[in-house]
Amino acid sequence: MRIERIWAMPSAWTFTIKPIKELLAEEVTEGLWCDPFAGDNSPAQVTNDINPERKAIYHIDAFEFLKQQEDNAFDGLLFDPPYSSRQISEHYKAVGRPVAAIDTSARWGSQLKDEIRRIVKPGGKVICFGWNTMGIGKNRGFEMIRVLLVPHGGAKNDTLVTVERKLETLF
Repeated sequence: MRIERIWAMPSAWTFTIKPIKELLAEEVTEGLWCDPFAGDNSPAQVTNDINPERKAIYHIDAFEFLKQQEDNAFDGLLFDPPYSSRQISEHYKAVGRPVAAIDTSARWGSQLKDEIRRIVKPGGKVICFGWNTMGIGKNRGFEMIRVLLVPHGGAKNDTLVTVERKLETLF
C-alpha cells in the first residue's frame, strides 16, 4: 500500500486542493466514473449534488441517486460526502431539506457504502475523502491500495484520502 503525506492549504472544494487534484489525475482512469456528492469540480462523468446550484447533472439525495444506478455500472466512484453531522445539517438546511435522525447517524454512511459496493464493477476503484481512512472497507470486498494524508496546519483537520479496489470476488 502506498502512503503519502503532503501539506496543502485547505479548501471547501476538496478536488481543487493541489495534492488531491494530482492524486485524481493519477487514479481516475478511463471508464465510467460516478460522484454522488459532486459539487462543482468533479472529474466524474455521472454527477449528483443535492444543491441545484452546483454543476452536477442530477440534484437529488445521494442515497436515492445511488439506489437508481445499475449493478456493476461504474469503473470508479468518488465519495466526498459531508465529513461531519454539522456539515450534513448545514448542506441540507442550505437547500431547504429537513435533517432527519438517519442523516446524521452511522447507518446513513453504511447504507451509502452498501450501494457503492453494489454499483462499482469488480476491479473498479473507489476514492474516499474525509477525516478518517475507513474507506468502503474489507467487509464490503474492497482492498486499500493508497492513502493520502493532507495536513492543513494549525487547528484545521487533515483531509484524508483512500483509494480502494473492489475485489473480483467476495471472500
